[in-house]
Amino acid sequence: MHEMGVLWLRVATVLYGVGLIHAIAVLLRRKSGFLKYALFAFLVGAVLHLVAIVELAMAVGHLPVDNFFESATVCAFLIAVLFLYVYWRYDFASLSICIFPLVFVLTQIGAMETPMLSWPSSGVRNAWLLLHVMMVLLGYAALLLTAVASIFYLVQERQLKQKKSVGVFKRLPPLGTLDNLITNSMSFGFVFITLGVVAGSAWAFIESGTAWISDPRVALAFVTWGFYLVMVFLRATAGWRGRKAAFMALAVLCCSAFTWAAHVGLRSLLTK
Repeated sequence: MHEMGVLWLRVATVLYGVGLIHAIAVLLRRKSGFLKYALFAFLVGAVLHLVAIVELAMAVGHLPVDNFFESATVCAFLIAVLFLYVYWRYDFASLSICIFPLVFVLTQIGAMETPMLSWPSSGVRNAWLLLHVMMVLLGYAALLLTAVASIFYLVQERQLKQKKSVGVFKRLPPLGTLDNLITNSMSFGFVFITLGVVAGSAWAFIESGTAWISDPRVALAFVTWGFYLVMVFLRATAGWRGRKAAFMALAVLCCSAFTWAAHVGLRSLLTK
């Protein structure tokens, strides 16, 4: 990728990061965060993103979609432009909770086509990997809590319909309480897993250059994160709650279990 294009793309990634911080603030605090500033940074990031694509197109002589990194770059830009139009036309602010993280991650991937320097020391390398693992584990723990609360929700809903309680399930919290627990744990899980994906992809990029993107385990991790993003999207914008949210949480948990099973080899890396 052209050097100036890489520079502008990485600056755009930093600006998109403001939107990611806004989404995290909303999910954790249930407040509007700083949408006005995040939107401004997102708009400037989209402009620089366009500059990066133009720089690359001029360098290669055609639309830069020759590989996964370039395709991710163009895809992220199109999503950013579409979101800005939808927000301007319909004032659909809640969509930012899902779009900001998606555009940031795709742009980050696109900016990773050009190799970087190696780790300054093995201590920094191992500490970064440990941070990635801890954030993912926290995300999985929150997701597990979401799944357990979802199961209890389904049981409680069934008991209410049948107008009878059975055994240990007699003392289950009300459906409203369980639904709030699902929302909170889902939000925390998505935040930590997103941060874990960002940290993990950055670690893999410095560790192995562009080779990391062809690892099936990486693809599985991004698929899992994508399912989680869809779950958050449907809950935040389409109002998916109750039974629908419960079944989706269980599906994402199963996908996460496969992802973690594929990454158990990380333990050996920590001992290098």
